[in-house]
Amino acid sequence: AKMAVVFLAIVFFNFILNFTQKMIMEYSGLMIMHDLRMKLFIHIQNLAIEFFTRNPVGRLVTRVTNDVQNMHELFTSVISLVFKDCFLLVGIASVMLVLNWKLALVSFTVLPIVIFASAKFSVKARDVFRTLRIKIAEINTRFAETIEGIRVIQLLGQEAKNYKKFNQLNHENYLAGMRQIHVLALFMPIIELLGVTAAALVIFYGGSRVLNDTLSLGTLVAFISYIRMFFRPIRDLAEKYNILQNAMSSAERILLILDTENTLTKTRLQISPPALDRIREIRIEDVSFSYIGDEKVLKNITLQINAGETIAVVGPTGAGKTSLVNLMPRFYDPTSGRILINDIDIRTLDSAVFRDKMALVMQEPFLFSGTIRQNIFEKAGHTTEESVQEIIDAANCRTLIQRLPDGLETVLTGGGKSISSGERQLISIARAFARNPQLILFDEATSYIDSQTEQWIQEALEKLMKNRTAMIIAHRLSTVRHVDRIIVLNRGRIIETGSHAELMGRQGFYYRLSQFQK
Repeated sequence: AKMAVVFLAIVFFNFILNFTQKMIMEYSGLMIMHDLRMKLFIHIQNLAIEFFTRNPVGRLVTRVTNDVQNMHELFTSVISLVFKDCFLLVGIASVMLVLNWKLALVSFTVLPIVIFASAKFSVKARDVFRTLRIKIAEINTRFAETIEGIRVIQLLGQEAKNYKKFNQLNHENYLAGMRQIHVLALFMPIIELLGVTAAALVIFYGGSRVLNDTLSLGTLVAFISYIRMFFRPIRDLAEKYNILQNAMSSAERILLILDTENTLTKTRLQISPPALDRIREIRIEDVSFSYIGDEKVLKNITLQINAGETIAVVGPTGAGKTSLVNLMPRFYDPTSGRILINDIDIRTLDSAVFRDKMALVMQEPFLFSGTIRQNIFEKAGHTTEESVQEIIDAANCRTLIQRLPDGLETVLTGGGKSISSGERQLISIARAFARNPQLILFDEATSYIDSQTEQWIQEALEKLMKNRTAMIIAHRLSTVRHVDRIIVLNRGRIIETGSHAELMGRQGFYYRLSQFQK
């Protein structure tokens, strides 16, 4: 009875230990994945804009989701089982050597073949899993592009052609998966065969010793049992090796991004730059810029913008207008030259210092999934409803808010596609108001907006730019006749500057542009 109680206690204790081990490993694995995913997200979020122009969204989504998830079983079960199996191998090998070292050496003769097969399998499996990771990223990228461009696909009747492309990617992913299965299906029987071979060698060598009475039958039988025990953890390791290779291929992709240092470097100074309370002056000194190699989109731009001044940048398509505006919040660094705010090179400042004093109203404004209130006041810190209503009125959003059933609490999805382009523009202007910026960067785009909404946008912009510094990319010259100064860009160079009246009087490039737009 006492032995039965002891046995039950041991079984219960074993259950508690297994449960504890499982919980600790799962908790550790999930926390590692959590921290890895957050580290990857923070790193990607801080990379320069240039990085995102070269890496499609689907690829980055795959890294943060699928590739991190692939490492889950590695952290939760493989690591603990590898240690357990390694301890078992060492323990069983030690017992076999003590029991009969000659028989042990005979059985170990197959180990070099096991190691060689594992090395070959490792190379082939890693290559296959790399291909799988690439194909999954391509599938995600193609699917994201399909959703983003579904209107164009349906309008041009490209559903069948797009289906064929996706089907090709999916088939390539299937073939890569089958290659992985073939490698594993070949490797596992080889390990089984080597285990049987080791047992056969022991029986052949040990059997002759038993017949010669130099080895007892009991020792041989015990040794055969140990051989079976010895190859069990090897089979387990082989099974987990598949998971390990999958996880390692994902780890390679994750580390490839984490090792990417595509960030805008901060120039170190011996003394700290002075505090940037107000933007009194912006100077662009001999700035040239290129996206690729020596193909410059801006060439030797020199410009000074004073506080409270409104300037417009005009020019034909490809003149470099948007590139110039992108340099102001330091989305890119100039290839040569420098940009100064209050005589301070912006490369010596943390980007957040001057970006916090800017507002960017883009040609195609981006709205996040969430309520209109969250889109406008996500960082503003306006606590009173009175200030909220003042901003709504100043941005001419009152009609839009009243039209929607839930008002400011209306939930926007898909980047705000449920409302018109003009309404999204008004919300982005309200967001700019909420930041109370000192510098407004506005990429004008009103050609596809109805006249009433355009009037609201122009009125809201006039209120927004009042007593603030502003730079406007003008696509229609009629909208910037009353700005303080007009900068005319052509082929990356400033070719004219002055007020509307001055430029029209010169009858130069600006004059010809205005004639074309009549």
